[in-house]
Amino acid sequence: MIRVSNLTKSYGSLVAVDNISFHVERGGVVGFLGPNGAGKTTTLRVLTCYQPATAGSASINGFDVFKESMEVRRCVGYLPENTPLYPEMRVREFLQFRGKLRELTPRERNDAVARVVDRCWLGEFIDRPIGQLSKGMKQRVGLADAIMHDPEVLILDEPTIGLDPAQIRETRNLIKELGERHTILLSSHILHEVEQTCTRTIIIAAGKIVASGSPSELRDELTAKTRIIAEVRGPQEEVEKGIRGLDGVKDLEISSVDGWVHAAVEAKPDRDIREDIFSLTASKGWSLREIRRELATLEDFFVQVTARQSDRR
Repeated sequence: MIRVSNLTKSYGSLVAVDNISFHVERGGVVGFLGPNGAGKTTTLRVLTCYQPATAGSASINGFDVFKESMEVRRCVGYLPENTPLYPEMRVREFLQFRGKLRELTPRERNDAVARVVDRCWLGEFIDRPIGQLSKGMKQRVGLADAIMHDPEVLILDEPTIGLDPAQIRETRNLIKELGERHTILLSSHILHEVEQTCTRTIIIAAGKIVASGSPSELRDELTAKTRIIAEVRGPQEEVEKGIRGLDGVKDLEISSVDGWVHAAVEAKPDRDIREDIFSLTASKGWSLREIRRELATLEDFFVQVTARQSDRR
């Protein structure tokens, strides 16, 4: 559905996107992550025909974004980070105008406006001037515009920016629902949102693709996959010595509060030492208040791979 091959975009001597390649299959929601200045917005602008690439190729639904831009625009709905709106127009007028630009008939426009106003919770604002709306409401108008022509592909750049927590939850659910019928490429800096919404994630840093896979697959690539957290009542030095002596312990952080020793244990790959810690505390007669596995998060992976790429520059 979306295919990018050796894509490069330069601004003079600055290389914003550096020879990247990836593909997105039909259906589902794919997260496109990267720190500020990584090149993700530049990539989205190339894919949506807002600016040309310096080198490489890209296509959406089989149409070349450089040679067949009008066909690409017909099958893509795009929500940029800063939604371009006409503040003097009312919401209904704006959506009707956008529908006309997309060559919808009057009946198709009326049906489309009714549909997107309902899906984006704009009913009570439909006759209000856009300039009087909050930033979050303007974002919803932009999302309504993006889905108005029922496109096969949706490219959303920070779609929940400016929304309150309830609206973020509603928008996340809407994106999941849209992902059942559309192919969605979603740019976001909110990692928890990507974990909750996306079936696959692509991470870009310093203009290069540094990782790709499902959120769970990316977490599994961490050097330190998990930690074991235990709280033990016993002499701190003895607890530390005992845990360090267990087979499979790679590293250990120890602290003590109110007589309870807090141990954060990094185990060797593919080793679960919770049972060993339980046996140790039982044999020593120490109380064990907590023992749990702390899973690595997508944020951990994101920080690790982007920092690694920055070090290479």
